[in-house]
Amino acid sequence: MLELNALSVKNNAQAWADAGVTLPKFDWDKMKSATKEHPVWVHFGAGNIFRGFIARLQQELLNNGIAASGIIAAETFDYDIIDRIYLPYDNMTLNVTLNPDGTTSREIVASIAEGLRADSSDAGQMARLKEIFTNPKLQMVSFTITEKGYALANMAGELMPVVAADMQEGPDKARHAMSMITALVYDRYKANKAPLALVSMDNCSHNGEKLRNSVLTVAKAWERNGFVEAGFVAYLEDEKQVSFPWSMIDKITPRPHKMVEESLAAAGISGMTPIVTSKNTFIAPFVNAERPQYLVVEDQFPNGRPALEKAGVFMTDRDTVNNTEKMKVTTCLNPLHTAMSVYGCMLGYTLICDEMKDRDIVALIKRLGYVEGLPVVVDPKILQPKAFIDEVVEQRLPNPFMPDAPQRIATDTSQKVGIRFGETIKSYIAAGKDLNQLVSVPLALAGWLRYLLAVDDRGEPMEVSSDPMKDELQAKLKDIVVGKPETYHGQLKEILRNDVIFGTDLVKAGLSDKIEAMFVEELKGPGAVRATLQKYLA
Repeated sequence: MLELNALSVKNNAQAWADAGVTLPKFDWDKMKSATKEHPVWVHFGAGNIFRGFIARLQQELLNNGIAASGIIAAETFDYDIIDRIYLPYDNMTLNVTLNPDGTTSREIVASIAEGLRADSSDAGQMARLKEIFTNPKLQMVSFTITEKGYALANMAGELMPVVAADMQEGPDKARHAMSMITALVYDRYKANKAPLALVSMDNCSHNGEKLRNSVLTVAKAWERNGFVEAGFVAYLEDEKQVSFPWSMIDKITPRPHKMVEESLAAAGISGMTPIVTSKNTFIAPFVNAERPQYLVVEDQFPNGRPALEKAGVFMTDRDTVNNTEKMKVTTCLNPLHTAMSVYGCMLGYTLICDEMKDRDIVALIKRLGYVEGLPVVVDPKILQPKAFIDEVVEQRLPNPFMPDAPQRIATDTSQKVGIRFGETIKSYIAAGKDLNQLVSVPLALAGWLRYLLAVDDRGEPMEVSSDPMKDELQAKLKDIVVGKPETYHGQLKEILRNDVIFGTDLVKAGLSDKIEAMFVEELKGPGAVRATLQKYLA
């Protein structure tokens, strides 16, 4: 049996090839030595999107002799990932690409030179991180720590207790991810004031701005409390010294699939069993991911950078990053995902790929993207919007290997509809277009409100995914009964007026009557949801 480690990769090349696995084309030992001497890239967030996408970028540069150093991975939250998924496998990952035709491609990603626990209570690990951060050769620090990782306050706007404590106790005791990063950059400032780029690669809007705001908030609190000097804050505020490039990332890396695990075992590869960490992360020595991937990064690197454009990354300006994200989030992907998720839940689906066999759902998302979205799409120029939708509809959503559930996608929909549908509505208004042309957008909104009644299209009780506004919205709809459309007495009006949710007052915009009519039709009884889709999409 083959084991994933450096010695096995070095000594069993033919056996790995026989197992259908592509091996790294560079000297692993030399890469480790070069990284230790000249660290160029540190990444925080050691999970699947990093292992299955970002680490592969540097692997390509190493394979082609364009880079000599690898990446140093650091984990700020779930240290079991380093201890149980990185170290036993010499920081290597078996990457499995899930092709749309049902085949897979396998590759060992060996570009991660070192895995570290970013734990302020571990003196040895922190000393190593400080050594890396004070090396003037370091060019970039990137992040995939999820949008929550940048948050300093709770929903009520109050500082989290750990953040408040960090601000009071100073850099030496930093525990929150943002405090720790700020402390490490302060070490760099004290050592040599060398420039640096801090690059969020998380899938959230204006990610570089979120990172910058959090780092500066911590630094300014430390300045007020006498822990750092004003010069450090000025250093952070000068983008010629410390930059915070924006980025747009798009790649689905779902949880490890049982079919993939079994196929690896059948190929003679051992030790691929997933684990559940103490922080409840379900993770494996392998990563399975879809083939399509996009990374667009603002090219603002004051200390230089790896040649990421040679690995397929779009290096561009901030406006283009922003426009690419708008294209994806407001037109070409996210609206389709949300619309099909709420209807998929009501129609009894548990997999997105199965929904793509449903002609009514496919008709909904095709009209949403091609007919209603493309006329007002933000064109980033570097990607062609129609081709992007083509790939989403023809390859990504139908992929049987992508076990994504509409119930997961339907989470937090109240936080999404203003961007995913509201931006299209606002674009129609700004362009002077007749909102009556819209069919799929009001259907999507009517479907979401019907979904909140927690009754499926068979008339059976259905669980509604978590949402911060779920209780409030359901309370407003509590007197509406599925099967009794006469119980509707305009209860949607107050919700549809909420421009915080939708980005626009839909009553003033003149779209509420259409949404209400669709909603009432979906109340008629079993089968009414599907009948409404068919009526409007015929």
